[in-house]
Amino acid sequence: MTVVRPGAPVGVLGSGQLGRMFAMAARRLGYRVHTFSPDRDTPTGQVADVEVAAPYEDTDAVRAFARRVAVVTFEFENVPAATVEAAAALVPVRPAGRVLHVTQQRLREKRFLRDAGLPVPAFVAVRTLDDLRSGLATVGLPAVLKQAAWGYDGKGQALLRSADDAASAWAAVAGRESILEAFVDFERELSVVAARGADGAMAHYGVIENVHARRVLDVSVAPAGIPEPLAAEAVGLARAAIEALDVVGVLCVELFLTREGRLLVNELAPRPHNSGHLTVDACLTSQFEQQLRAVCGLPLGSTERLRPAAMANLLGDLWAAGEPDWPAALAAPGVKLHLYGKSEARPGRKMGHLTALGDTAEDARRRVLDARRALARPG
Repeated sequence: MTVVRPGAPVGVLGSGQLGRMFAMAARRLGYRVHTFSPDRDTPTGQVADVEVAAPYEDTDAVRAFARRVAVVTFEFENVPAATVEAAAALVPVRPAGRVLHVTQQRLREKRFLRDAGLPVPAFVAVRTLDDLRSGLATVGLPAVLKQAAWGYDGKGQALLRSADDAASAWAAVAGRESILEAFVDFERELSVVAARGADGAMAHYGVIENVHARRVLDVSVAPAGIPEPLAAEAVGLARAAIEALDVVGVLCVELFLTREGRLLVNELAPRPHNSGHLTVDACLTSQFEQQLRAVCGLPLGSTERLRPAAMANLLGDLWAAGEPDWPAALAAPGVKLHLYGKSEARPGRKMGHLTALGDTAEDARRRVLDARRALARPG
């Protein structure tokens, strides 16, 4: 694999906050960054060298974009296959289009994981209401119905507690092809963010513990408070997934730890992940620099964690009573603020995050939650 050296232009498909943090890491190493998405004045475009605004379906624009860069990566997986194919005909795309194909559709992803021997919740494909009703007999109740394609942050999902919920759940996914999964009574939600180079070398950030609110990630803490054998098992599952997919880049493996002590793979994200944002402040090499190193053929960096850390998302709801009290949060020792440059705060929209370092994981969690509470102005 040819090394893409500092100074070269790197292309990013997508233009959200993940691309923004990737671009900041890339520029620190001397690379130029071009971003492609349908929007202008985007989080990535604000810090990139070149911002191209065109529909993903405009393959002529995609090809023109690809001709100006040395390698292409992406910052979210819902990029049309034709877009990736148009770019890949001219320049390396990492991770490869096959990785996107598997991970952007939940049925393909679950089948891939199952066939690779990784543990997953029981599931069935659902294409009609009758499929849903018969599927409940297979996976049992309660169960979760999820749209197979284009789902993100809990959208396009419905919980079924009884067979009487079938019709309303089918309406919630708009009658689209879906996957019905057994509901997992989990003790904890975990993730492992890992990177793999073109030479097969792998690096990981250990196990991160996650808490969701309203189906959106709320708080992440590292290291996770689980026994070492379980942590080693979780890392082993991430290694198996990243190697089976032949990823060159970053992959996040989201996991459930059941109350019986079993690990189940929930989802894959073939890119830096919200739970890995704390690596920017807590680790020698962030997940974003690691993505750059991997896709450019550079050696992977050390993932050593300098101190325990916690991350708290800042959603648009925080702006309901006006501009948050930034000085109040930044006055807290060991707290770092990251804002994404989004002009409009909407309920549920990810506007930024806080990271806190602490003496222990629980100390870091306390610090980051205290800092977020300090941001809120009385309503």
